[in-house]
Parts: sequence; C-alpha cells; structure tokens
Amino acid sequence: RLNGLDKMYRLHRWLGIAALTVAVVHWWWALGTKWMVGWGWLSRPGRGPGPAHGGGAGGESLGHMLRGIAETVGEWTFYAVAALIVVALLQRVPYRVFRWTHKWLAVGYLALVFHAIVLTSTDYWAQPVGWVLALLLAAGSIAAALSLSGRIGRSRRVSGTVCSVTRFDPLRVVAATVALAPDWPGHVPGQFAFVTVDRNEGAHPYTIASAWDPKERCVEFVVKGLGDHTAQLQQQLCEGTAVTVEGPYGCFDFDDARPRQIWVGAGIGITPFIARMQYLARHPGGAPVDLFHPTTDHDPAAIERLTRDARAAGVRLHVTITPRDGRLTPDDIRRTVPEWREAGLWFCGPVAFGRALRRDFTAHGLPADAFHQELFRMR
Repeated sequence: RLNGLDKMYRLHRWLGIAALTVAVVHWWWALGTKWMVGWGWLSRPGRGPGPAHGGGAGGESLGHMLRGIAETVGEWTFYAVAALIVVALLQRVPYRVFRWTHKWLAVGYLALVFHAIVLTSTDYWAQPVGWVLALLLAAGSIAAALSLSGRIGRSRRVSGTVCSVTRFDPLRVVAATVALAPDWPGHVPGQFAFVTVDRNEGAHPYTIASAWDPKERCVEFVVKGLGDHTAQLQQQLCEGTAVTVEGPYGCFDFDDARPRQIWVGAGIGITPFIARMQYLARHPGGAPVDLFHPTTDHDPAAIERLTRDARAAGVRLHVTITPRDGRLTPDDIRRTVPEWREAGLWFCGPVAFGRALRRDFTAHGLPADAFHQELFRMR
C-alpha cells in the first residue's frame, strides 16, 4: 500500500525525525519551563488540586512514587533515544553499528510506553483520545516485541549457496549466482532482497539482477564495492559460500499502461533492468523500450554482457561513458526518444540524479505518475 518497502523506509525515516522533533518540544515543555522559572524568565503558575489516584494515603503515596519513576524513566530514555536516532541518521556510522544500535530503539519505546501510561491523566482513558492512545501504544509495543525477538522478515528468509562468481575488476563489481532453497516464492524483475553473508554484519539489500526460473531456482546479485562491507565481499564471495536471502521486496516492477518505456540505470542502478531484459527475452512483446546506462567506469566485458541481454530482449541500449561522452542529460534522452511524452520513465541510480530527472521531465510535461524511482536508501 506504500508502493514498496523502499518507500516505507522513507516514511519510517521521516516519522522518526518527526518523533524526535516532537519529543524535543515535549522535553523542553516539561523541563525547560522549570529552568526558565529558576532563571527568572517565567513566573511559576498557581497549582490546582492534583489528580486523584484513590486508595487513601497509601494509594496517593504509590501514585506519587510511580509518577516520579515514570518522569525519570522518560527523561533519561529521551536522551538515549535521541542519541540513537542521531546515530541512525549519520551515514558515516558503519552499517553494522547502526544495525545494532537501531534495535535498542525498541527497548526505548517500551520504556516510553510505561512513561506515557503512568503520566497520562486518568480521565483521558475514558475518552476517545485515551482509546486512540491505547491502540497506538499497544500496536507499537507489539512491533517492538517482534523487532526484539528477531521475527521481522523471518517467514521470508531462505538459505542459499553461491554457485558461481564473476568479477568485473575495473568496475569494482562482483556478480554472484545463488542457488536457493525450495521455500523461495519467486520474484518479479525489479525487486530486491536482503542478503546475509556474515551474521555479525547482518543483512544488506541488493537488487535481484536475474529473472526467475522455477526450474533452476537461482538468483543473481550484482554487488559494487561502495563501502567497507561491499568492498570485503569482492574477496569473500566464492563458490560454496552459504548465505541467507530474505525477500522479495519492492514494487519497481515495470507495470504501467504507457505505450512505451524509458529506462535509466545509472551505474550499479542497471541491475533491475538486467533482470527485466532477461524476463523479456523469455516473454517477448510489450511496449518498446529504450535503456540508458550512464557509467563512470567502463569494462568491455560488462558492456558486452549488457548488449547481449538488450539484443535478446529487443531493447534499444544507449551507453554513456561519462569521462568520454560527458554526463547524460534529460535533453539527451528527449532527443533520442522523440515520443518521450508517451513513455513511462523508470529510474534506478543515485538519488540526486533521479530527483533532477523527475523535476526536469515533469517540468517539460511528463505526468508525475509516469516517473518511477527505486529509493534504494535503507537508512
């Protein structure tokens, strides 16, 4: 319903930022105003009778103690959660560190549930605001428990074994074919999966660069050395390596009603289009396709393989070697495909490049819903 897991992660990230913002305001409202009274900036307001907790003096004492504990828990949990959210937003923090620290947010959430239940006015629970709050707290607590128990995505995980590896050293790319267990449900071209090679490192997302054949039960992943982990994979992956694959995910499935399609696969963003071309080679027909592949690095073997796939699929391939040909521009695409207004434009690659393409093409008259982009940013 959110048009793919990548879009859901984008929403998740912005909800986290919004939650942090609201929490900072809440924290300042609770403590900052007290500090400002101490500084002489504000006057202390008059207090009315406190909330009734029932149970006589013992009940009042217990209620007062619980409120004190809840306030302390809320304050210190806020500091911890704020720090964890900042860590999650810092791209320089290694993925394995982010993965471990991010899980602790679920513990912080449960502590804040206690804070909210104790400090929410008793009268609220009998009103719609209390019912909504109770529903949200219950749903969030269930989600936190699922996260802490490792159950998220478990039903989509299958074991696999690397059965072949092809290296494209000039591109710092390795293509690994993985034979999967019978539990794998299959996938459509353009989807991705989380692959675990090292349990300490955890799962990383990779686009599936092959069409599904239930007889062979193999998938291919093309990995570029862009960070510490992916650079290590260049040496780690070999025949016989055991992996765990979770998926498939994503709605980048080339499904639109436009009479033709334009594909832009920038750099390693070419992978979903490789899978789609393999599918079209087995299932010919459909809308005419122009594939643009701008790349900074050049490997004749990789280009030959891409050309072979495009020829088999009936796709017109346009390769731009940036150091030789300059940057691919929206005008270049429009000149090459005069019927671009009738096309659906499917993009996978750097986020900034995709954003610029979308802005330019929609400004020139391409409907906004005709532009499709995989937001391959999981944190």
